[in-house]
Order: sequence, then structure tokens, then C-alpha cells
Amino acid sequence: MPFTPRTQALPATVPFVGPEALERRLGVRFAARLGANESVFGPSPRVLDAIGEAARESWAYGDPEHFELKAALAAHHGLESACFVAGEGIDGLFGLLAQLTLDPGDQVVTSLGAYPTFNYHVTGHGGHLDFVPYREDREDIDALIERMRLTVPKLVYFANPDNPTGSWHDSASVERLMDAVPHGTLLVLDEAYSDLAPASALPPLMPLRPNVLRFRTFSKAYGMAGVRVAYAIGAPDVVKQFDKVRNHFGLSRIAQAGAVAALADQAYLRQTIARIEAARERLAAIARDAGLRPLPSATNFVAIDCGRDGAYARRILELVLAQNVFIRMPGVAPLDRMIRVTVGRDEDLDLFGTALRHAIAQAG
Repeated sequence: MPFTPRTQALPATVPFVGPEALERRLGVRFAARLGANESVFGPSPRVLDAIGEAARESWAYGDPEHFELKAALAAHHGLESACFVAGEGIDGLFGLLAQLTLDPGDQVVTSLGAYPTFNYHVTGHGGHLDFVPYREDREDIDALIERMRLTVPKLVYFANPDNPTGSWHDSASVERLMDAVPHGTLLVLDEAYSDLAPASALPPLMPLRPNVLRFRTFSKAYGMAGVRVAYAIGAPDVVKQFDKVRNHFGLSRIAQAGAVAALADQAYLRQTIARIEAARERLAAIARDAGLRPLPSATNFVAIDCGRDGAYARRILELVLAQNVFIRMPGVAPLDRMIRVTVGRDEDLDLFGTALRHAIAQAG
């Protein structure tokens, strides 16, 4: 086999077990899908119309330069088109970034328990992951700064708001992290949940910094997870490096048209955000009524502290899954004392509330 030793040593796996795979494994169909941080409220009707129109032209490749999408992003954010690169979800862009920056053995700093798909790409390209623990269920900016100072890694990953806890830092704290990035290091600022964050959590986009890339997506608040479209914001000299390795036809006509339409319907986005916030409050109330502690969240999910250890939280998870309600949990201690539940419609949350009460009663 012509594969590299590094490739052959990697497990043949994916970072997450999808709900479809769990359904096949369990032999059931989930009645409520509350584990993948999708928006069950869906995309704008304008998006559906644009996707339908683009589908009729899907015999043709999408624009490899993403001209209209980048122009729409530029108008939306008040920047030049050259400051954007689009790709097949943030995960796809992470893979390209790892390809662009990492040689085998290069150091990469992240938080222990943070979004694992970033780690997946780092490992696949031979990078060495260096983990900093969470502090009080949030990524520890001080510890990340100190580790950067000591190791000068190629990449530092930081999410704001964060997955899996839903926590966030204010913009002044994030800017302090930006200011501390050493020469030769690139800060990977994952802002997938930025549309749901308080304005005080997001540093201004300008001035652009050559050592910071900010990643955003249409998968969360815009309700387009299945379309796979996201973008990175950065200095033009940094962003253009992606053109050297990206799949130029990776974004379909459907994806590009849908994203442009989504940006044009900010009224629908505001309505969706209000629905997410209301559902988030109800999720927190369900957790409190069950005697558990919901963490404050600036995302479309709530992390719920089950009050014991990882084994107990996993038992709760399994018992909820057994009642055909799909949820997830963090995989690393001490965060694994929690379950993580995506917001949903009232009927979805009714099912989760019932399943959670039964799970706690059965777990003892």
C-alpha cells in the first residue's frame, strides 16, 4: 500500500458518531434530534427559493471564485472581498489550514475538550497537539497565552462562543489573546456561534491582523448545516494562501446561492435567533426542574451538569438515547460530567424533558 506510515497509524474513524449511524446501530429512528447543534428551525424561505432555482442549474459547476458570495460577505461585514475565503463548512476550512501550515511534528495548542474536528485535521497532517485544561468550564485564555509564550506553536485554537460548554469571553479578553500571539503563530478563532453571541463577545473585525483567522458558518443560526458552507475572515495575504490548495469546485451552485440568499434575509435570522434564545431558556428550565445545573450559553445548545462524574453522565445519555431522543456529551473529563442538548421545537423539548426525568429515575 502506498500510504505514508503516519496515515497507516491513524484510526479509520470520524470525529463524531452521527445520529444516522446511531439509528442504524440501535435499530430505531430518533423522535427528537437534539445532539448535533443544528437549527431545526431551518433556513429562510428565500434560501429555499434560491436553492431550488440553483438546483435547476446544477448541471453546471459552481463559480470557483465564489464571486457573488464573497461580494455579499464583504457588503455584510463592511470589508473587501479579498478578506474572505469560503469552503465546505468550517471543518473543511480547518483541513485546508492544517495542510497549509503544518509539517510533521509541528506544535499546535488547543484546549482539552474543545472542538475535536480541529484536532482530527491536525493529527491527520502530522501536527503535535498540546492541550491546555479548561478553567471553570471555559477555555483558559491566560493558560493559552502562557503556553504560546513558552512553545511558539504554529497554530492556537480558540472558540468564542465555545463548544461543548456554550461559554463565551468578552471582546476585551479575546483581544488580549490576539495581542499575545507570537510571531510565527496563527490564532484560529472559531466563531461558528457568533450570530448567537452577545455583541460584547465579538472583537471588531478591523483592523485585520495577519496572525488571526476568524471562522464563521451558515450551519448554525442560518439553519444550513446540510448545505455545508462557511468562510474565514483574514488579511488578504493570508486568505489567498487557501487558493493554493482548496477544492475550487467544492462549493456547489446550490451552496453559494443559498448562502447569498441567507445573508440577504437578516430579518429571518433575527426571528430565528429569538426562537433559539427562547428554546435555550426552556432547556435550562427543564434541567433545573430535574435537579441539574444548566450552564449559561451563547450558542444553540445548553450544556447540563449532571452533578456527578463522567460515568453517571454517560448513563444518563444512554438512557435518554434509549427513549429515542438524540443528545451528546463532552468526551473529556471534567467536562464529561455534562450532557449537551441542542435547542429544538416545543414538541422536541417536551420529549427531552420526559426522557430526562425517566433517565434520572432509572440511573438512581
